[in-house]
Amino acid sequence: MNNASLFFSATESKVFADVLQEVQSYLSSKYATLMSRKPEEQKQQIHAYMSQYVTDHRLHVAGLSFDELLDRLYAEMVEYSFLTRYLFAREVEEININSYNDVKISYTDGRIIPADEQFTSAEHAIDVIRRLLHHSGMILDYAQPIVRGHLANNIRITVFGPPITDKEKGIAASIRIINPQKLAREDFVRSGTATAEMLDFLSVCLRYGLSMCVTGATGSGKTTLMSWLLSTIPYDKRIFTIENGAREFDLIVEDDAGLVVNNVVHTVTRSNEDPRQHIDQEKLLEFALTANPDVICVGEMKSAEAFAAQEAARTGHTVITTTHANSCLSTYYRMVTLCTQKYEINDTTLYHLVTEAFPLILFVKKLEDNSRRIMEITECRIQPDGTRDIIPLYRYAVHSTSEVAGNMVLEGEYEKVNDISPGLQKRLLENGLPLPRLLTLLGGEA
Repeated sequence: MNNASLFFSATESKVFADVLQEVQSYLSSKYATLMSRKPEEQKQQIHAYMSQYVTDHRLHVAGLSFDELLDRLYAEMVEYSFLTRYLFAREVEEININSYNDVKISYTDGRIIPADEQFTSAEHAIDVIRRLLHHSGMILDYAQPIVRGHLANNIRITVFGPPITDKEKGIAASIRIINPQKLAREDFVRSGTATAEMLDFLSVCLRYGLSMCVTGATGSGKTTLMSWLLSTIPYDKRIFTIENGAREFDLIVEDDAGLVVNNVVHTVTRSNEDPRQHIDQEKLLEFALTANPDVICVGEMKSAEAFAAQEAARTGHTVITTTHANSCLSTYYRMVTLCTQKYEINDTTLYHLVTEAFPLILFVKKLEDNSRRIMEITECRIQPDGTRDIIPLYRYAVHSTSEVAGNMVLEGEYEKVNDISPGLQKRLLENGLPLPRLLTLLGGEA
């Protein structure tokens, strides 16, 4: 607690906006004396000035203690207003701004509720968002009313401003906060994301060289699931991750002495208008192939890197990736579409390439009751005549849907439909999977 608050005696309450304007005017005259370039020291200096001014003028806002008033003043003037506490909260997944007075917060447990506070005006919203964008060198104005980028390694933002949006509404924005949860196998089982048998099956397949793609919509849990799968790779195997713009994965494991015990290389793209300095996922993938990887993770296939990813998978590398699609089958057609951005190859040929490259597809979905499920795991079986059959291995079947106290409740269960084909069984054995473990996998024991 600030010592000044122990001796603080306020006069009548004022509205926060008036106190803010008064303190801002005072600090603007003192700004030249804030000499420290270190953020923490500068924060302490600003707090000291604010504390002294609020104490001397006995300023008070109803409902806020002395320390709470200082924190809110600092957040409003230097940070990002009430957004600050949501931006750095582990339990927050997304901040959706529909207008200055309509801000919704999406939590990791599925709740979507209005923020505790709202912007006071359209101008206030624009000012805060511009400040947020400025931190990463992005500009929002009439000449550039749509901005998309990364605020930090784990924060993606898309903003729409006037004249794209109504001037009286301010801005619209989606701020995606990527906090990959390090969940254990038991956490997925407990939450109903998958059965223990399914998780063991996927872990064994990735460990012994079967490439796979995790597919689904934004927020369905693709990254969290892929992060766990990668965490099951033995420490002596080298994992090379490739991500676009921001790093979501943190797979490095240290012992109690701080020594790294596993074998991981994390890489991120660099966007630049100069082609010589521009490094995209495709280029990183090209260099990854020469970096002795055991497992290559392409964070998300969304462009021409899809062709390079399937090439890597078809030439003996183990590749795991994600993409956006609405089913296991449609994932392959999505890959075909992405590959055509690189080469003009007919769709049938590309379909044959991507189905050979990624024999396993996992489709994950966030259901209406906010639960996340692996809805289906499929295998693409290549017949002797070259035809492809998409065979379901596991699926989640919804049996009933009801509404209880205004909340959707879905009931269903997982079922094993088929074993993997003899062809994939042979590949697993050739890649070192012990026969007893394969028999356990086929027997469905967890």
